[in-house]
Amino acid sequence: MPRPPLHPPGAANPARPTVRILAALALSGGLSACNTVVLNPAGDVAQQQGDLVVMSTILMLIIILPVMALTVFFAWKYRASNKDADYQPDWDHSTQLELVIWAAPLLIIICLGALTWVGTHLLDPYRTIGRIDAKTPVAHDAAPLQVEVVALDWKWLFIYPEQGIATVNELVVPQGRPLQFKITASSVMNSFFVPAMAGQIYAMPGMETRLHAVMNRTGEFTGFSANYSGAGFSNMRFATRSVTDADFTKWVSGVKSGSRNNAGALDRATYLKLEKPSEKVPVIHYASVSPDLYGAILDMCVEPGKMCMSEMMALDAQGGLGKAGIRNVEMLAYDKYGREASAKANANPDAAAQRELAWVRALCKQEPGQAPDNTVKAPANPQSLTGAGLSAPQSVAWDQGADTTAHLSLTSRN
Repeated sequence: MPRPPLHPPGAANPARPTVRILAALALSGGLSACNTVVLNPAGDVAQQQGDLVVMSTILMLIIILPVMALTVFFAWKYRASNKDADYQPDWDHSTQLELVIWAAPLLIIICLGALTWVGTHLLDPYRTIGRIDAKTPVAHDAAPLQVEVVALDWKWLFIYPEQGIATVNELVVPQGRPLQFKITASSVMNSFFVPAMAGQIYAMPGMETRLHAVMNRTGEFTGFSANYSGAGFSNMRFATRSVTDADFTKWVSGVKSGSRNNAGALDRATYLKLEKPSEKVPVIHYASVSPDLYGAILDMCVEPGKMCMSEMMALDAQGGLGKAGIRNVEMLAYDKYGREASAKANANPDAAAQRELAWVRALCKQEPGQAPDNTVKAPANPQSLTGAGLSAPQSVAWDQGADTTAHLSLTSRN
């Protein structure tokens, strides 16, 4: 005999609400495990960026929440079953409503524009930081720690020029000290991003970008590439540690003395091997670095005998080399296939090619050029970014040798 159904046909299952509530609780539990490092970072620059996100969201919610609430209210009030609702099919305009509808969003846009203006200038990645945190300004004699960053396929190289060391897939910085990153890439465009420290900044071959930041507390964090760059992109992550000054000095000494991850010295030949594409590369330490290595990477002339990009531009500015420079131009091929082909073509040149190469190389010493320093100094007073405290424009007389006088309005920039 078949068992009777537990619930009559068409009757609601009392267990369904319980299942739905449990499912909702499970989803909320999953959301509670989300990492909110962007809104609760360890660096002051990232904290200011997170504050901008929060303030912008609150300003937009001032419009969004009333609109959503009124949508529900109007749908409920003017439902078909509500016969008492005031029905006015010929109504089409209200000056008061128009003022509210347009004035409120306009005020929000003005506020967002003001936040964007100040934030864009104050948090410019090329601008040096003016404070360690909201209560601690940067000392006038504080020297930033310089780190030269190179995005490789598919790993990160960090060169510490002041300390004379380098690491792969490990970034260690002292807490409370201003940081200055010089960033470039070896092949394709990439993006350097440590969410706990500051916003992302692009890394491009043959170009240098800057990033200024600071870490306000010690801890272990994660940095990664935020721009797809090929097969090994998903594993292009690096450990980021913020430590005390004493621990940083100890770590530098350990790298120099030879840690378990030590790989010796990082010269041009070693770099060319490291530059080859590889995935899931463990942490590597280099106890010493060639002083001109980063400049050669940036100037795209690490290979022996290859003309630097700055040298080629200098020759082009003087009119070029004509036919004699064709072979040298071939050596500028930078992709992984073209570079190998040009290297093989120039490996055993004939007598005529040797004369051409000798003549061209005699014009250049393969000395990497210096990237222009586009760093912007932090303002002495952040209020100057809004225009406060700036001197009024001054009128300067410009005598053209006639009776007429033109006035040039000059403004100063703080």
